[in-house]
Amino acid sequence: MLVTGLAGCVPAIAPAGINPAIPRHFRDEQARAAVVDARWWQAFHQPELDRFAAQTLSGNFDIAAAKARIAQAVAAARLAGAPLLPSLTLNGNYSHAKASANDGPVNPPAQDSHQLGLTASFELDFWGKNQQTAVAAQKTALSSAFDAQTVRLASLAATANAYFAVLAAREQASNTLSNLRNARAVLALISKQVAAGTATALDQAQQQNVVDSLAASVPPLRLTVAQNEDALALLLGVPPESVRVRTSTLAAVRLPRVAPGLPSQILERRPDVASAEMQLEANAASLKAARAAFFPTITLTGQAGYQSPALLSLLRPRNLFYSLAAGLTQPIFDNGRLQSTFAQTKGRQDELIADYKKAVVSAFSDVDKALASLRYLGQQEALQRRALASSQKAYDLSQLQLKAGVVNLVTLLNTETSLFTARNTLVATRLARLNGLVSLYQALGGGWQGGDGRGSTMR
Repeated sequence: MLVTGLAGCVPAIAPAGINPAIPRHFRDEQARAAVVDARWWQAFHQPELDRFAAQTLSGNFDIAAAKARIAQAVAAARLAGAPLLPSLTLNGNYSHAKASANDGPVNPPAQDSHQLGLTASFELDFWGKNQQTAVAAQKTALSSAFDAQTVRLASLAATANAYFAVLAAREQASNTLSNLRNARAVLALISKQVAAGTATALDQAQQQNVVDSLAASVPPLRLTVAQNEDALALLLGVPPESVRVRTSTLAAVRLPRVAPGLPSQILERRPDVASAEMQLEANAASLKAARAAFFPTITLTGQAGYQSPALLSLLRPRNLFYSLAAGLTQPIFDNGRLQSTFAQTKGRQDELIADYKKAVVSAFSDVDKALASLRYLGQQEALQRRALASSQKAYDLSQLQLKAGVVNLVTLLNTETSLFTARNTLVATRLARLNGLVSLYQALGGGWQGGDGRGSTMR
């Protein structure tokens, strides 16, 4: 009667739609099949980056902490599954008693008593509460594993970005020093013209300003190199003085060709999406467990063993004893605790459904943004290379014509400034393109390979 009467008070678990719309293809890329490549950083064909990535996997503190969280979650899952098995307790006692000789004329013999028992307890999981609690813990452990993959991916991406930032700053510093040498050569030429009366002191001062400005821009670039090497050291889990980047420019880095695959594959490859799904499933199991808590709990206990007043007769069959009992616990009035627990878990379920949908839509958005970035940055780099070539040609011609006295100094200064700007802009564009590729790897949850299993590259 108690179960029947309570059934009307047990809340139902209403199904909710959790399937967000999946696009057929990405906005900036045709849909295609792609082979997942977990070692995506190798597509850049940089042995030094490969070495730093390996160090990140072995020494990164965030990755180590994520692994420790997995171990905690696995232990919690085992603990949650313990009620599904009976608990056994072995107990024994021994006593030795002897009466006082003052009780009679005869010295009484000593009395030994021994008892050895085994107690078992098992909760009958009729309603699935313990089973669902264990399932929730297992899903939580899987979520922790996917979270660790997310941390791993983010740490490797940060390592690649820090490495590329070092190369870009070094290349810009190298360009600036080259520009500085050119500017000083022009300054020497103008100084000769001032001495000959063919140039003015203002022309000399303007060129001196160019030289000084270029010289002042070198220390910040070197500082950027040092700061990114320090950031790289932290990602590797080593002291800063032990990190030295030997590659000098971005020109040595090859750009992988983009092959992101089908949008539906994102749901399988993104660890953050998988983690959100596991959290949703874990809470769904917790919701079922909270619902099962409204029903009675039945526990079986049993005890068996041997007992004897003498050691010699300890294991004789006549000394066997046993007992069996069953207990039923039925919640009747708990001041709304069970109802509140269920309502709280249900509210958490609604929250996780929204989080899961957001994670899926964000995944598609991240890929589209990264693809668009690569598309337009690729166009920008190609145009910037043309701009650099034309700036170099204009600068070379202005130098020759200045020596011949055909053009004035203002023309040379303009072409000089354009050339210096074009060089560093090209480096910055190349760096942005590399960062965009790393972002795409993150958005896809890993790398890609061509249909033949081998990645391809582009300049």
